[in-house]
Order: sequence, then C-alpha cells, then structure tokens
Amino acid sequence: MASIKCCVHLDSYESKKLNSVLQFSDRCLIFAFTSVTNNSFGKIKQVRVSRLDTELSDVLQYSNVDRPVDVSDDNVALKSPNLHSKFKRGKRSIWKRLDGMKNIGNDLKVMHGSKIGCVDTEDDDGFYEKVSSNGIESSLGDCNSMLEKLESGGRDDEVLKFFEWMRINGKLTRNVNGYKLALRVLGRRQDWEGAERLIQEMQTESSCELSFQIFNTLIYSCHRRGLVGPGTKWFKMMLETGIQPNVATFGMIMSLYQKGGNLDEAEFAFSQMRKFMIVCESAYSAMITLYTRLGLYEKSKEIVEFLKKDKVILNQENWLVLLNAYSQQGRLDEAENVLASMRAAGFPPHIVAYNTLITGYGKISNMLDAKRIFQNLVSAGLKPDESTYRTMIEGWGRLQNFKETEWYYNEMNRLGFKANSSNVYTIINLQAKYGDEAGAIRIIEDMLMIGCQYSSILSIVLQAYEKAERFDKVPYVIKGLLYNHVLNNQTSCSILVMAYVKHGLVDDAIEVLGFKKWKDKTFEDSLYHLLICTCKDLGHLHNSIKIYTSMPTRDKANLHITCTMIDVYSCLNQFKEAETLYINLKSKGIALDLIAFSIVVRMYVKSGSLNDACSVLDVMEKQKDIVPDIYLFRDMLRIYQRLGMVSKLADLYYKILKAGVTWDQEMYNCVINCCARALPIDELSRLFNDMIQHGYSPNTTTFNVILDVYAKSGLFKKVRQVFWMAKKQGMVDVISYNTVVAAYGKGKDLRNMASVARRMKLSGFSVSLEAYNSMLDAYGKAGEMEKFKNVLLRMKESNCGSDHYTFNIMINIYGEKRWIDEVGDVLMELKESGLKPDLCSYNSLIKAYGIAGMVEEAVHLVKDMRKNGIEPTKITYTNLIAALQKNDMVLEALKWSLWMKQMGM
Repeated sequence: MASIKCCVHLDSYESKKLNSVLQFSDRCLIFAFTSVTNNSFGKIKQVRVSRLDTELSDVLQYSNVDRPVDVSDDNVALKSPNLHSKFKRGKRSIWKRLDGMKNIGNDLKVMHGSKIGCVDTEDDDGFYEKVSSNGIESSLGDCNSMLEKLESGGRDDEVLKFFEWMRINGKLTRNVNGYKLALRVLGRRQDWEGAERLIQEMQTESSCELSFQIFNTLIYSCHRRGLVGPGTKWFKMMLETGIQPNVATFGMIMSLYQKGGNLDEAEFAFSQMRKFMIVCESAYSAMITLYTRLGLYEKSKEIVEFLKKDKVILNQENWLVLLNAYSQQGRLDEAENVLASMRAAGFPPHIVAYNTLITGYGKISNMLDAKRIFQNLVSAGLKPDESTYRTMIEGWGRLQNFKETEWYYNEMNRLGFKANSSNVYTIINLQAKYGDEAGAIRIIEDMLMIGCQYSSILSIVLQAYEKAERFDKVPYVIKGLLYNHVLNNQTSCSILVMAYVKHGLVDDAIEVLGFKKWKDKTFEDSLYHLLICTCKDLGHLHNSIKIYTSMPTRDKANLHITCTMIDVYSCLNQFKEAETLYINLKSKGIALDLIAFSIVVRMYVKSGSLNDACSVLDVMEKQKDIVPDIYLFRDMLRIYQRLGMVSKLADLYYKILKAGVTWDQEMYNCVINCCARALPIDELSRLFNDMIQHGYSPNTTTFNVILDVYAKSGLFKKVRQVFWMAKKQGMVDVISYNTVVAAYGKGKDLRNMASVARRMKLSGFSVSLEAYNSMLDAYGKAGEMEKFKNVLLRMKESNCGSDHYTFNIMINIYGEKRWIDEVGDVLMELKESGLKPDLCSYNSLIKAYGIAGMVEEAVHLVKDMRKNGIEPTKITYTNLIAALQKNDMVLEALKWSLWMKQMGM
C-alpha cells in the first residue's frame, strides 16, 4: 500500500470586522496519511519473549492526532456544518466557568510579559503586537497561531483564557482547529466533562462539523495515560455521532485495550474495524495477544483466519505476535513454520522470534530443541541477548539440570549480561538441592551486585533451602554483607531467627540475637515472645525454655512473656517453676490482665490445686476492671462444681447473665452440667429449652444431667420427652438408660422400668450393673421377690459382677423379709468376691439382725466396724437403738441414746 498524501485547501473566511487581510499564500492545512508497510516495524523494542506486547505503531501519524496544524491562515474554517440530533441546545458552556476578560489589551500584555513555557518569544512578539493592536479586529489566522503557540508551549491556563476571549469575540465560529487545540488541553487535564460540553458547543453554537480528528485528539490523551474508561466513552460517542473512525483511531483504542486487558471492549472495537473495512495491522496483533494471554487459543486462531480473509499484508509485529501465539499454546512446530514464512516474506532474522521459540520449548521442558534453536540463532548471524540466556537458564532449571543451568548462568555473566530475580532464584534452588554452598555464597554476591534488596535475597535463600529440605545448611550460607545486614536490620533479623526456630535451629537463632546490633527493647521483647510462642505451638516446649533463659535481663518482668512461660511449664507439669513465675509477678506488683489470670487459673487446675485456683479467682474479682471472657467463665464453673461450691455456682450463673456474654453451644452445655444442683429446676428447665430454641445440640452429658434432675424431681413425663429427644439425636448412652431405669424404679413404675431395660438391650447396649441394681432395689422394695430373683439370675447368666451396692440391696431386702439365712449367704458371698463390708453394709446388717432379734450380733457388728477402721455414723447407732428397743432391751437402748447425745449426734 503506497503512501498517500492528501493536501486539502480550506475555503477562506473573510471577516467584515478585520481592517486588513493577512496573506499566507504558501500555507495550507495538510493531513498526511502514511500506510503501514512491511518495514514500519523495522526496529521494534526487544522484550521478554513470554510477554510480547503490541506497541502502538506509526499509525498515529495517519490523522494528525497530536501534531500542530498550520492555523495562521484565515482559510481554517470549515463549511457545511452537520448538526447531530443527540446534542441538545441550551446547555451551559464550560467556558462560562472561566473568568471573563474585561480588558483584553491588558490581559494580552500580561500574557506577552509572562513568556511561559517553551514558546518562541521572537515570533510571539509579532503575534502579541498584532493581536493587541487590532484587538477584536485581529484575523482568525492570527488568533489560531497565537493559540497554537501557547498550546505547544505547555501554557494551558493561557490557552484556555485566550480561547475564552476568542469565543467572546466571535473567533470560534466554524473554527475547528481552535477547538482541537482547546480539546488537547482538556485531554491533558482529563477534564472529560468539559471536553464533552465543548464538542456540543462546536455544533450548537459555533457551526463546526465534527470529524475523526476531534475524537482522535481525546482518544490519544486517554491512550497515553492508559485510561480505558474515558477512551471507550469517546470511541462510542464517535460511533454514535456517525463519525467513522480511521486507522489511527483503531490503532490507539486497540492498543489501550490490549495493555489494559479489556477483552470485551477490544472485541467490540475489532468488530467495528472490520465492519468499516479498515485494515489496522496492530489491531489484529492486539487481539491475538489478548486471546493468547487469557488462554483463549481457539479465539486467537479465529483472528489468524481473519488475517488471511482480510488479505492483510503482515508486518514484522504481526509475524512476531503469531509466532508468540503458537508458542504459548505449545504448538512449536507451527511456530517454527511461522518463523520460516517470516524469513520467506523477506524479513531479516529477529532475536525476539528465536527467543520466543526458546521460551516455548522451555515451558514444555524440551530443552534439546531449545538448544537447537539457540544454535540456529547463532547460525543466523544473531548474537544471543540477555533474554536468550535468561530463558535458557529457566528452561534447564525447570529440568533440574544443574550443570547446564550453571553453564548458561556463567556464560551470561561472562558476556556482561545481568540475571533477573527468577534466574538467581532458579540457580540458588539448584545449589541448595545439590549441596553447592560455596556456589550459593557467590550467587548471593552476584545478587548484591545487580542491586537486589537484602531482604529479597534473604527470602530467596530461606525458601530455597527450605524447599530442598536442607535448612540446616543456611547458617553456612548467610555470611559476609548479608549476615551484617541481618545483624543491623531488625526486620531481616526477625525473619532469619524465626526461620531458624521453625526448623529447630534454636542455638543458631540465639547466636544471632546475641550478636545483633540494633537496639529496640520493645521490639526485642516482642520478638522473643513470638519465638517462645512459635516453639510452644510446634510442641518444642524445651526450646521455649531455652530461648526464655537466653533473654537479656530486664528490671521489670514482661507480663506476656512470663504468662506464656507459666503455660509452657504447666504443659511440662513443672508446676513449681510455673508457680514461682506467678509469685514473682505478684511480688513486683505487676497487675495481671484477663489472659494472665486465665493462664494462672488453668495452671493450678492442671496441678490439682483447685483451692489455689479459687484464691486466684478471688484476687481477680477484686480488680473491677476485669470481666472474664467466655472461656474463663467456663473454667470457673468447672472449678466451683468440682469443689461443690453450690452458692458460688449460683452467683456466677447470674453474673454471667448480667455480663452479656454471647452464649454458644459449649457454654450452654457447661452451665447446665455444672449448675444442675445449684439452680432451681424451673431455671434449669428454662435454660435447657432456650438452648434447644437457639438451635444448639446438647451433648450426651447434658441430656443425662437433665434426665437425672427431672427423674429426682418426679417429672417422669419430661424424663420421657428428654430421653426420646436424646435418642433421636443419637446422644443416648448407657448412663442415659441407667438414669431412666433408676427414675422409673424410684417412682415404682415397674412396668416402664422393665420396658426401658429391654429397649436398652435391643439398642445394642448390655444391661449395666447400675440398671440391675436399680431393678433389684425397685422389685425388692415392692415385694416382687420372683422378679427380684429373676434379675439376680439374669445377672449371673450375663456374667455381670456385683458391687457393694448390689450386696447392700440384697442384705437390706432379705433383712426386711427376716430371711436371715439368705443374709448370711449374701455376707459370705460378699467376702468371697474379695470385697469387705462398707459402712452401708454394716448399717444394713445391724438393721437386719435387729429385725431378726439377733441383738448381740448387732452389737458385735459395731465393734467389728471400729476394728476394721470404719467409724459408725448416726444411722448406725439409730439402727442399733431400734434393734434394742424392738427386742425389749430398753435400758441398753437408753444407754446408747445418752452416749449419742454426749457425742453430739
């Protein structure tokens, strides 16, 4: 396509107000259209092959986008205005916002005297004098020339001021070039609202015909600044007003979309370009590049087909973009065919093309072909550049080929090229893997020479040796300037010692901290605390102690470090050391915070010193500014429950309600389990229902506690409801069944008791000893001796052993029946089982002997109790006195009664 130059002579516009007409016969307005030929990209910028970007070509020269135009002639106004319907009349001009020029003569003198910018002052003098002397009679050419010089000199404020004067004095009618200059200024200022109003004014007030040059001026401003949004706005407005874009328009807008990665807008603009049958080579390249970057390879193929269909004569950029697209897709054979076609089309060998192929082969780890392309590059008369060597290093590094990677790295350094951060990361990873610590030290020196930051180098080294699982070699590599930086920079020092601690190199971390040169006690304490916590989290508790003991001494103990160490010693069951730290805090008058109290309380709980834990809680309650959190509240509940402090539990429960703590599932379970004996049954029932309504699931223990409370209160209907709820949620266990069996037994509901016992067995649970005992007690007290004996038989058949409770029930039931022989058999069986009578056994036997009239045996049992170390209780003596009275031994009964009074019973 040949170069076309179109010289357009504009009609003259003669003003009646001008006293004379300045003749510029040798000037005309020229628009040069230069096509993109095969050599338009003769020298393209060398970039990384994997990031080949389409640059905006010389196509900007097509439309006079930002070039000064000859505006000194009067023949600068265009006729035949075409007013578009979409611009409405009546809008306020942006220029009315500017200050008016009451005295144009004085203003022009000020402008003339300022000489701002890079304006040719010698030429300015003539224009200033002419405009100043003629004033409103100045020619349109003079005004435009003056406006152009102000604009080209960067004197934007004066441009707008002078432009306003021209508008006021009628110098803008059909003056397209004047508007173009003003639009350039507004574009630079990104005043898009003002630009839009100015375009409207051109049609509605100045009778100017819009053209692609007007919009290109604004699009160019957006293109230079990478402003996709405004650029899209002007492009679409251009289409809406019926103005056909030219090659430069599409070149700029497609380049803008390519750099911004705006695929949807790029596709729309590309479709418009083909619709107008305009061929912009860079637009095709932009679309291919966009699709390739996004991995839309099928779409990029479509653009390649459009290149053929539209009969586009490919320039060098197009060839390179095509080659890159195929390479990115891994279609290296086709990429090599593109290179061959490019050569056949007459283009000389290009380093970017070869680098692209090397990158492609490197990505698929085909380094033999990458090496072949490298040799072809040399054979073609080209010299490998920095990008070539960088790509070869990455490719061989991907294959973990240390020898080849190192050769290309050394060769690159020999030729004076610089490695990038990816290269040094690759090589140092290989050195870490293959144990080349000496080489790693040299690479670190190279990194410093090419300007890498110390912190970046440190991170790369640590990552490399961590990945190679040879972190123990890091202390041998961190030497010289890098080590000196670590000692002087607290951030790098923190990174290194944290890495050491993480990998168990505690001694090396302590050594670095001992030699560090930076001074910041607050930061140092925080660092030590972080190291101690890291060791604790990793389970390396002894390392936490080692770091703690290596700390520099302080006049005042650090509360947070001390509390962490209390926790560490507690985890190791070294409670004496933990308590010593707590006592040290108290002796120095250091007030504990919430976390500190929580740690100390848990330390005492774990050591079994619940009373000491209570003492700490008492101290905490005196500090009115501390409100326990949900975790400490739960600890307090458990402590008070284990100590049986019912009143404390009740007080704490209502304190929790007032504290406004957000209750979770664990909190509900904890409160119900701990406060079951401390709260009224109505409150406990309300709490349980509230838990269910909030969607929380009680655990098995909670269900069992509620079952037990309801059972003991005789609320059998609620027992059944809670039991079935627990069973439905799969929370029923042996204890649940035992509780229900015992509840029905005590309530003398023998039918339901037996039914639950059967369901217990059907549900896969073996009937427990507790359930058997409950049934024995219930049947015995109800006089159902046959069923009583059946339970004993079932116990024997199921190999269920008896406990003290079983024997005591049997003694008590047989004694009530005066079956003294059976009582003797039970006593014998008790002794044969390896058990000895307990207090309850003796009390039951005394009662049984009394009923049977065996008073002497009953009195002998009291002596036997004391002999066996069991102290008789009030129940014991009451049973004995009843036995004496029943057998008419009133005097002996009175003597025992008086003795009981003397003993305070």
